[in-house]
Amino acid sequence: MLGSPGVVTEGLIALLTSSPRIAFLDIDGTIVDHDESIADSTVEAIRSARARGHLVFISTGRSAPEVYPWIRDIGFDGEITAGGGFVEHAGELIIEQTMPERLVEEITELLEALGLDYYLQSHQGVEPHGRVVERLDEVLVAHGAAAPSQHAVARIFADDRMHGRGEVAKAVFIGDSQEDFGRVEAAVHGELRDAVDLITGTIAYLGSASGEISPRGVNKGTAILRALDHLGLDPAQAIGIGDSRNDVEMLRICGVGIAMSGAAPEVVAAADEMTSGVMDGGVWNAFRRHQLI
Repeated sequence: MLGSPGVVTEGLIALLTSSPRIAFLDIDGTIVDHDESIADSTVEAIRSARARGHLVFISTGRSAPEVYPWIRDIGFDGEITAGGGFVEHAGELIIEQTMPERLVEEITELLEALGLDYYLQSHQGVEPHGRVVERLDEVLVAHGAAAPSQHAVARIFADDRMHGRGEVAKAVFIGDSQEDFGRVEAAVHGELRDAVDLITGTIAYLGSASGEISPRGVNKGTAILRALDHLGLDPAQAIGIGDSRNDVEMLRICGVGIAMSGAAPEVVAAADEMTSGVMDGGVWNAFRRHQLI
């Protein structure tokens, strides 16, 4: 399937390359590898596409403060963060899709009753609860960090706190087993069925027993639709590239949905085609095939 045009015909590619395109790129597993490495070809592809007049947006489940400076230094036209909760364009926050305060309270009460560690994401930062900071330190040590407290992610969780519950876009919980995720799923479906969406396995280093809870209908795909409307663009002009379960709606919405090598099965099923891995020129190859560069 690698490089296969799928339902994207060569004629459609030729038609679309005559006008500016917009690309939405996931971060983890797409722009950066599991160890935060970025391929030189990815940087070159993004900068070259923008130099040719195309737009390139980050589209991530991370909150804005979790997008490290060296990622932003690549250069982007905008970013979707918190899995669709917020959209920025040219440094301006143009879209906010946050939870009512009462819904945040219901989610936190549910997770605390289940005894799970979790954190809340806003546009300003993250709010950790339970042993989240300690557990992140443990993960960093397991991945070879000599001084986990000095790692960028640890500093974010230690220093960036929200200025009120009214601006929360998403809750991320940490489970130790699939039983933990199952307990969250049962509780959510029993108490909050019509209010939220629940997905699992979006943060690789936290494992598939962890997951995220978002307001019903808020995801990367719906954020992209609103961003395209704001920019006066059509979904047919959009390319989405990702690898995780929170990329499914993005790949379905975009005119061309591209799954990275090693993507989750649901992502592959939602994609029109596949590209190579992060460090094997995945973004470059996709941009080259669709003539953004």
